[in-house]
This record gives sequence, structure tokens and C-alpha cells, in this order.
Amino acid sequence: MSNKTPQLVTFGCRLNTYESEVMRTHAQEAGIEDAIIFNTCAVTKEAERQARQAIRKARRENPAAKIIVTGCASQIDPQTYAQMPEIDQIIGNDLKLKAETWGVRHNDRVLVNDIMSVKETASHLIEGFEDRSRAFLQVQNGCDHRCTFCIIPYGRGNSRSVPIGVIAEQVRTLVGQGCNEIVFTGVDVTSYGPDLPGSPTFGQMIRRVLALVPELKRLRLSSLDPVEIDEDLWCLIAEEPRLMPHLHLSVQSGNDLILKRMKRRHLRQDIIDLCSKARNLRPNIEFGADIITGFPTETEEMFQNTLDIVEKCDLTYLHVFPYSEREGTPAAKMPPVDPAVRKERAKRLRDLGDKQLQKLLKRHVNKTVDIIVEKENFGRSESFVPVIVEQDLQAGQLARVELTAINGDKLVGAPA
Repeated sequence: MSNKTPQLVTFGCRLNTYESEVMRTHAQEAGIEDAIIFNTCAVTKEAERQARQAIRKARRENPAAKIIVTGCASQIDPQTYAQMPEIDQIIGNDLKLKAETWGVRHNDRVLVNDIMSVKETASHLIEGFEDRSRAFLQVQNGCDHRCTFCIIPYGRGNSRSVPIGVIAEQVRTLVGQGCNEIVFTGVDVTSYGPDLPGSPTFGQMIRRVLALVPELKRLRLSSLDPVEIDEDLWCLIAEEPRLMPHLHLSVQSGNDLILKRMKRRHLRQDIIDLCSKARNLRPNIEFGADIITGFPTETEEMFQNTLDIVEKCDLTYLHVFPYSEREGTPAAKMPPVDPAVRKERAKRLRDLGDKQLQKLLKRHVNKTVDIIVEKENFGRSESFVPVIVEQDLQAGQLARVELTAINGDKLVGAPA
């Protein structure tokens, strides 16, 4: 491994993936070589187990490399990682995105601050390209809510927002580099703004950025809290063609009692009302959803309510997670559902998701859509429909495609 640029090993969410790209840049610019940087995840015990296993393997295979560990797992529980002899240094979540962290030789092996005391986001925003087709910008970090199943606030801290002017400047830079689609991402993006002067809302920020960067062609949003969509965002959903007609919702369950035990801020009817309102404002809108199966105390009847809401609201792009206990969360002390039942329910929900996707694909046959090309002959439409094009196109370009047929879980079309 001698004289190599730093190697990044990333676990967990998309936000981690793009934060890893920032760390890679900082480490390279600081002249760090012969290093393996692990960006850990704390969402599940399995994610942590995999990270520790990978760290031990990396040390066996690279005895001379410097091993640096960061991310949510090491932020929440630095003591566990400090006990691992394989690790040379542990860096906290707020420090990992700062250039000066990587540019200074630290004597301390553990550099982890109290994440709850952090008041600002890192000045360097995330600008990670996905197959050169779209870029992700972190506009917010942390979370003020305390869902009973979630440990992430203790890894990310409280909600912190990036100033509108900084976001606009970054968007302008990315568009100047040829980016046609940008995704605004964060831990809880709809909580954007209260910590900034004037307390702008998420929708107000989006409206302002779109006004400041009129050359941006497409804007997409990451996972939204169903009860935090403000009036400006509703207006944009109705009137702004550059805001893509595809919303991913943090649904988690379709049963009110489970939602209350999760300490979510929405109920079943809120999801139904949101989808109905959005479709009235934007008839071509499509929805994705994050859903947990087998949360403690969930009965078969409660789970049926979740299956039912997927069909009732016509949710399509499902991200399904069997519940996983996290030590230190209130849910971990609740009466558990058998792990085999959790997995079986997850499979049934994914199977329903596959059927929902087929319904969506059938609705789009014989339509003409604009796709952004992700690789030579594959892209996604405005509403995130996966499309295979019958000729190779340049990654990142926008192309108008006439959809003619279904091929498995994708649509097939030719340039219009």
C-alpha cells in the first residue's frame, strides 16, 4: 500500500458516502498516504459489526497502513473503538469534514467532541457526483427529534443548517461544472432553517436558491418528514417545473399506535392527506417511502395497516428495513417481535413494492419523458422512473425518450 492515496471504506447512508468524498479530498490535500479511512454507521448493530470486522481485516492485510476511523458509530461509542489495537486514530463526526483536521499532525489518538455542543455545519458542503449524472449537496446536518428507534442524533448532533448564500454558491459551481441535476440532502432536511438568522424554512431556501441559480435544470429532494412540509414547499410542488415530481417520505409505519411508540410526529392520516394534496397539485408526482417492519409490539394486524397504506397512497419506491435494536434507545426496551417475523414482513413489503413498481411502469408506457443519463444507456425520468435507452448516450446529459415497453423493473425507450 505504499505511496498510495488514502483509501475510503464507507458504511451506511448516502450522506456518509458523499462525506467520504470530502474526507478523501482533505486527506489528499494534506498529503496523507498509506491510510485507510473507515466512515462508520450506527443505524444497526449489524452495520457496526461489519465495520469492526472490516477494520480487523484491513489491519491484517495492511500492517503498515495508518487506520483512521470516523462516522456515527465511533462518534457515539468512541471507547469501544479506542479499545481496538488495530486503529491508529478516531475522528469525530464534526471534525471529519474540516480541512484543518487532516492538515495537522495530532498527538491525540481520539479526537471526538461532544456532538451536541456543535452549532454549525462544516463550511465545505458535500459535492459528490453519482456517475457524473447528479450531485448531492448537504444542506443540513443533525436532528432535533428523538424517535425511539434511532441513535443517529447522538452521532450527528442537533439540527444545523447551511446558509442560503453558501448553498446557492455551491449549486452555481456544480451547474458550471456541467451538473444538470442536484439533490438536496441531510439528516432531517425539512427541519432546515430555525438556527439561521430570520429562520428561513426549507421551502423558502429552495425558492431562493432556484431564483439565484436560474440555470439549474433539475432539483430533487432527499427523505422528507411528512408533517414538516411548509407552505413555500407546497407552492413549489405545484408551480416549479425544476423541482422534480418525486418525493421520498419518512413513513416508517402505517399504524397509528406503532407511530406513537416510535415517537414520530405524524399519524396514518397525515400520510394519506399529504399524498392526496400533492397529487392534486402535481398529478404526475410519484412517492417513495422508508418503512420499518417488525417494530416492537407490532402485530400482524398492525403490519396489515402498513401494507394497506402502501396501496392506498400508491407508494412505489420502498426502502424497507427490518427493525434492528439499538442499545441506548427507548425502543430497545420494548417487547420485541421475533427477528424471523421481522424479516418475513420485510419480504412481503418488498414484494408489494415490486408490484407497485410494475403498476407505475405500466402507467408510463407510450409516454415521452426527459431522463438524466446515469450511464451509457440508463437514466431516470423526472419522477425517478428507471429507463433503458436503446442507444448509448453521454452520462450526465438530459435526453427526451419515448417509452415503448417494460423490461423487468425498468422501462425501455428510444430518443424522441
